Amino acid sequence: MMQEILMSQPVLLALTIGVYILAVWIRTKSKIMLLNPMLISVPIIITILWLGHVPAQHYIQSNAMISFMLGPCVVALGLTMYEQRMTIKTYLVPILSAVVVGSVVGILSVVALCNWLGLDKMMMLSLESKSVTVPIAMEVTKGIGGNTAITAISVALCGLFGGIFGPLILKILHISNPIAFGAAMGSGSHGIGTARALEIGAVEGAVSGLCIALMGVATAVLTPIANLILHIS
Repeated sequence: MMQEILMSQPVLLALTIGVYILAVWIRTKSKIMLLNPMLISVPIIITILWLGHVPAQHYIQSNAMISFMLGPCVVALGLTMYEQRMTIKTYLVPILSAVVVGSVVGILSVVALCNWLGLDKMMMLSLESKSVTVPIAMEVTKGIGGNTAITAISVALCGLFGGIFGPLILKILHISNPIAFGAAMGSGSHGIGTARALEIGAVEGAVSGLCIALMGVATAVLTPIANLILHIS
């Protein structure tokens, strides 16, 4: 009976939305930043699907509307950027510098860490684009010969870590400037980090949203160059 109900596409769509709303409510009421809505939602949904024997592919198809809306949601970030256009224009050079440095450090830190841990080249190539949004990260990984499945997981984990611990780390480092805060969140933890930045302030959210796009371009250009110089790919 449970499986029959869960196989309904409207039910699965309502399940996703309902669980996320519940997760947001839990985070809001508890005020515990560790309880990120995504971190709460994913295990609950996986457990329900497992108990109801619902195929993952069927669940994905049932939530196609949510996947489709991701595009307009990302475009909607442009409104926040437009509202903060004068601030962004004033600090454009520091923002661009932060993105380029962040991209280089992101790539080289993966290379150094993988060498230190003795991981193979495939793992290294798959992790290099961990700090950019999934669609760009997947294409970068395909281009350099990495494993896209590993990339997708690393991007999600990187976003979660940044969204949860990013504000705390920046606070410990006494980084309170909204431009620097937004650049760090967008460059390091893409969409999830930007969602957190938007909760903190309009300037932080606008800069973070801009840095998602800039970080994607920088990583797509610099990753093959870095691999060529380092003789990795």
